[in-house]
Amino acid sequence: MKEKIWFLVLSAALTMGSVAPGAAEKKYDPGVTDTEIKIGQTVAFSGPASAYPALGKTAAAYMKMINDHGGINGRKINLIQYDDAYSPPKTVEQTRRLVESDEVLLIFQPIGTGPSAAVQKYLNQKKVPQLFPGSGGSRFTDPKNFPYSAGFNPNYKSEGRIYAQYVLENYPNARIGVLYQGDDFGKDYLAGFTSGLGAKASIMIVAEASYELSDPTIESQIVQFKSRGVDLIFDAATAKFTAQAIRKIAALGWQPVHILNINVASVGAVIQPAGLENSKGVISAHYIKDTLDPTWKDDPGLKKYLEFMARYYPEGDKDSSYNTSSYSKSQLMVEILKRCGDNLTRENIMKQVANLHDIQLDLLLPGILGNTSPTDYRVIKQFQMMKFNGERWELFGSIVTDRDNP
Repeated sequence: MKEKIWFLVLSAALTMGSVAPGAAEKKYDPGVTDTEIKIGQTVAFSGPASAYPALGKTAAAYMKMINDHGGINGRKINLIQYDDAYSPPKTVEQTRRLVESDEVLLIFQPIGTGPSAAVQKYLNQKKVPQLFPGSGGSRFTDPKNFPYSAGFNPNYKSEGRIYAQYVLENYPNARIGVLYQGDDFGKDYLAGFTSGLGAKASIMIVAEASYELSDPTIESQIVQFKSRGVDLIFDAATAKFTAQAIRKIAALGWQPVHILNINVASVGAVIQPAGLENSKGVISAHYIKDTLDPTWKDDPGLKKYLEFMARYYPEGDKDSSYNTSSYSKSQLMVEILKRCGDNLTRENIMKQVANLHDIQLDLLLPGILGNTSPTDYRVIKQFQMMKFNGERWELFGSIVTDRDNP
């Protein structure tokens, strides 16, 4: 009898052992179940950054589309969004709420350099991924110091170096004025642009003018540039202030070369408010297809985006670069979660983020591919220059790659 009981116990143990590997294949961190993946986002739905809510609305619409098609490996995405009003203290409060109360798996596309920087140390200490902030701050592509933060936007320093290279090649004798926001956003651009000019920076840059996000206007800085004999402006400002700068330059009857950073290249959010005619001739760079460019009218990737906007975000501006940017980040976010399979741990998410090779997204310009490594978290390192013709942006030149240190 004892032998029979022992046989049954042994058989049960062997049976349990045979199913254990299958059960162990699923590895979850907070925010994940067999049916759900919770991710969090802070968005400037109110406050001074009035152009940025579109980033959050596009992300929410994209996740709804994914859920309507069955989710990711059978799990629906629960995107929890809170308004931080583009205020770093509010971002801290809302991010702690997402991590400690809602218990999200990760933070996706928090909006803004200052707000994202305010919670970066906290998230890294908690080992909560901070993925693809609405910022190109170099601190978000620094795996040595912040291994749980990864950027998507081109690094501001990289972008600044590209503009400097363009200036040296085309305007080697320019008298440059740099307008920049007085935080990490503007200072990174200034640092990259200055380093790109190299030894000529001290000679070519004849005026620098910063502003604070709370300032009502930057018109006096533009007047100062004109009085200093500036004939080329590098504009490291955000949407509201760039629109003001374009209008003021036109009002002064002045025609300097005006280079805009990627973040303010939106036709709907910046160029139209500034005036199409006023904006004619401004220069920038990009890595995403322009919906207004007839070159892409039959492009499969653009068609997918336009169908998405028509169905899931019809009230949104399909021509806004904020929407195309958020669509691209959302597409990559979903791809990373798919690659995680049933190993939905924060550690594995960062492993996938750090090992992207020649990623092609619907809206990336031909020849531009997403690549990362454990020592370089910059997804986008390539650009193409463009000029506004009074109606739309026109690309020119070849793809340029920043091969400098991250």
